[in-house]
Amino acid sequence: MGTTNGNGESPAGGSGDLDGRVAIVTGAGAQGEGIGNGRAAAVLLARAGAKVVLVDLDQDRLAGTEHLLRENESDFISVVADVSSEAGCRGIVESTITRWGRVDVLVNNVGVVGPAESVVDIDPVAWDNLFRVNVTSVMLMSKYCIPAMRTVHGGSIVNVSSLAGSLTHPRPAYATTKGAILSLTRSMASRHGPEGIRVNAIAPGPVYTPMVQAEGLSEDARSARAAMLPLRTEGTGWDVGEAVVYLAGPRSRWVTGITLTVDGGFSADLRMSNAATVTPG
Repeated sequence: MGTTNGNGESPAGGSGDLDGRVAIVTGAGAQGEGIGNGRAAAVLLARAGAKVVLVDLDQDRLAGTEHLLRENESDFISVVADVSSEAGCRGIVESTITRWGRVDVLVNNVGVVGPAESVVDIDPVAWDNLFRVNVTSVMLMSKYCIPAMRTVHGGSIVNVSSLAGSLTHPRPAYATTKGAILSLTRSMASRHGPEGIRVNAIAPGPVYTPMVQAEGLSEDARSARAAMLPLRTEGTGWDVGEAVVYLAGPRSRWVTGITLTVDGGFSADLRMSNAATVTPG
């Protein structure tokens, strides 16, 4: 796989690994010209040869992704749909089959941060809504894509989770949804492996995306985040997109049920250097 440079610019070229394959990417839009995980994944899948279905709830967010794909003369369609609804997911897959007659790759990338309150203060309706967007969407898209993958004797599903799914995070609702995705990934991998369908997850660390930008992260905070990583480099959506292409394509043909961490070494560098030493009295 290629790498990104320090400015987060797109890696050049494509492998051709996915020639003739059809990939659906949910959450393929982004705010303005920013590069989110879904936008990067869609562009890099197309460069690897895939025909791409761009899915987002907001047509305006898809415009930047469409522009990048047109620049590369990629073959794609856009579908505006709500992946938290069964009708929306069914319609996405029907549009894909109508256009290309197959589904080979599904990237479940839709995700929102949701409420910040503790379990004491959170609104149960907000909790349920977050689960519907972050977790139920993964189930529903898979529900309709897997039968299509069976007809071509295999496929690859890539679920975008987060380090919040396995490490402590200040937003309990968000962390719980991301942990649920990791568990669902393992279960699906076991269940559908005999059908030739691989299911893997990606856990991005502190990458800089339009969603993070919207949270108001300052330039000083960005520099501080990069400085604490072993690689001393800020991650971008392109780094996550490269991981998606690897898991979607034939180079990972014997890989299923894993969580691929993309975090600049953040989770590998956790240590107990400040822990107190306890000795018997």
